[in-house]
Amino acid sequence: MTIGEAIRVALQFEGRIIEIYREGMDQSQDPVGKKTFKTLSEEEMGHVRYLKEKLDELEKTGHVVPTKISSVIPPADKIDAAKKAFQGKASSRAATTEIDLLMRALKLEVETSSFYQTMANELPPEEAALFERFVEIEKGHQAIVQAEIDFVSKMGFWFDVPEFRLEAG
Repeated sequence: MTIGEAIRVALQFEGRIIEIYREGMDQSQDPVGKKTFKTLSEEEMGHVRYLKEKLDELEKTGHVVPTKISSVIPPADKIDAAKKAFQGKASSRAATTEIDLLMRALKLEVETSSFYQTMANELPPEEAALFERFVEIEKGHQAIVQAEIDFVSKMGFWFDVPEFRLEAG
């Protein structure tokens, strides 16, 4: 796969996950749930903008120079630590629809992360660098979505407490 093809496939993955998060924003009856889906949707939209810029750069110059891409989602290890601190605390109730959306999101986040890891492993090093940061970011997305699933399904509450706030990153 060429770098251009890889970017186009990445845009498809990002577009699909944005749809799920927007659906979550629309369907969630819970304010914390809406905020969670909104934050994740905005994060993914930033990925789309970045990837489109890189595709334009590739078309104009024939190559891509990876630039810094940030994330408001903390690394997976920080999310795991916050989950432990969360024991016994909760904020608001979530519905089965939201759990279903989170499960769909997790599946797609895993697929997206796997794609990025494959590109980071298979593309030449100068091109693979574009996808290496996405691997880290998507692992954070997987961790936060899994944390939400764990807390909502086991406790009926969203994961949004002073020890860990999604927007604080």
